[in-house]
Amino acid sequence: MKQYHDLLQDILQNGESRDDRTGVGTISVFGRQLRFDLGSGFPAITTKKLAWKACVGELLWFLEGSNDERRLAEITHGSKEGKVTIWTPNAMAPYWKPKAKFEGDLGRVYGVQWRKWESPRWGVPVDQVEKVIDSLKNDPHSRRHIISAWNVGELDQMALPPCHVMSQYYVSKDKKLSCHMYQRSVDVFLGLPFNIASYALLTHMIAQVCGLGVGELIISTGDTHIYSDHIEQVKEQLARTEYPLPTLYLNPIVTDIDKFTMSDIRLDNYQSHDSIKAKMAV
Repeated sequence: MKQYHDLLQDILQNGESRDDRTGVGTISVFGRQLRFDLGSGFPAITTKKLAWKACVGELLWFLEGSNDERRLAEITHGSKEGKVTIWTPNAMAPYWKPKAKFEGDLGRVYGVQWRKWESPRWGVPVDQVEKVIDSLKNDPHSRRHIISAWNVGELDQMALPPCHVMSQYYVSKDKKLSCHMYQRSVDVFLGLPFNIASYALLTHMIAQVCGLGVGELIISTGDTHIYSDHIEQVKEQLARTEYPLPTLYLNPIVTDIDKFTMSDIRLDNYQSHDSIKAKMAV
């Protein structure tokens, strides 16, 4: 994860101060790329504690195609009652609440686009995840293994337009699956470690159900920023020493992307420094 820490340093040294939608302000650079060899360990941040359970829960929620923040609480915590999730601030945001159709409604966010993209041509919702998995199995050299969340016609129906906009998948000659994700906007201190872990996990899951090994995770970022109220936390993190990367366990009997549960996914030998608290900008 040294390249992640190098990115933090890059922003501190080269970023420009910018106003932003949240009113907090950022220091920002534009256009960066990270590459992770998934065969050399799972890319979980170790200089602060990764919210692993929340990461797994969110990905399973995306794959379920849900737009219900309360359902995310149920997947992650086993209960909806009194549980807070990483999406709770978005569900409660004043700019979104008047549009919400029920408590916890987030509109047509990531999972809905992944699994239920509305298409007038097809007449029925398009399941992009199912189509990509079928294509990887039957036409592995295709250049069209793409999942997109950026549905231009429905951005105003989302509590938060997608930050990780699209991902493309590639099968190498040695039958290893790589993923290239593009992220238009990234909160590097709070969000990026989560995004890295989530797409690494997704790549492993898709590889398993397709009978493939894992190759690289590549993440390209657009507006790559640190919020102005996270700078001291970033400096604290950069002063810490990294631990060895953990390994991912997936239950080998699961061969259907829709059959994974929280109990089928585990991070082994994960050692990290303590978490560093910071406020999420909404």
